[in-house]
Amino acid sequence: MTNRLAGKTALVTAAAQGIGRASALRFAAEGARVIATDINMAKMGDFPAGVTTRRLDVMDAEDIKKAAAEIGKIDVLLNCAGVVHAGTILECSEEDFDFAVTLNMRGAYRMIRAFLPAMVANGGGSIINIASVASTIKGVPNRFIYGTTKAGLMGLTKAVAADFVGQGIRCNAVCPGTVQTPSLDDRINANPDAQAARKAFIARQPMGRLGRPEEIADMCLYLASDESAFVSGTEFVIDGGMTI
Repeated sequence: MTNRLAGKTALVTAAAQGIGRASALRFAAEGARVIATDINMAKMGDFPAGVTTRRLDVMDAEDIKKAAAEIGKIDVLLNCAGVVHAGTILECSEEDFDFAVTLNMRGAYRMIRAFLPAMVANGGGSIINIASVASTIKGVPNRFIYGTTKAGLMGLTKAVAADFVGQGIRCNAVCPGTVQTPSLDDRINANPDAQAARKAFIARQPMGRLGRPEEIADMCLYLASDESAFVSGTEFVIDGGMTI
């Protein structure tokens, strides 16, 4: 075990699986005290020592306020919660639009707004938002509202970074390509031909494979640690060459 995050407290949303879980485990392995949160505690499973679990709904403003009051100061906030809708603008209903905006953007807004004051009072901290290459970086077919909300999350990241850079706050975005997660499996299996759908997802990355949650977690670790002390307001693309 190394100690790149020794003495730091990190809160991770959507930590039951995928990138959130991999990041919570990585942070803990590097010495952080980790608060792993998710709406679905049944999927949370076991975590090692140093990780506490808590139910948290990032779509519930009051739940977030309560959590911030009870948890207090944190050093790292990793916003992982999100949803992927398929389809063009013509296939995006008002309900789909509202749900995606509330989860993908407003969730991060609420989390940052709730936890930022204590971070500022404590002298600073690192905020990491999981965005996507489907955003301001690249237009991806049939990802209208997903790409739209992730683009908004990129703007949020830069705005927070600019406003609080003088108060020790760093805010960055991680922009993955296609990553092998349970969420991706669900989307693949929803297709009539799951095998063909998986091949199509893999083909989007010139490296010829899907990303691993642990690879994204390593990027999040860098941004959580003091190694990235001179970095803020930036998007980090980790996409297997998808945007070359």
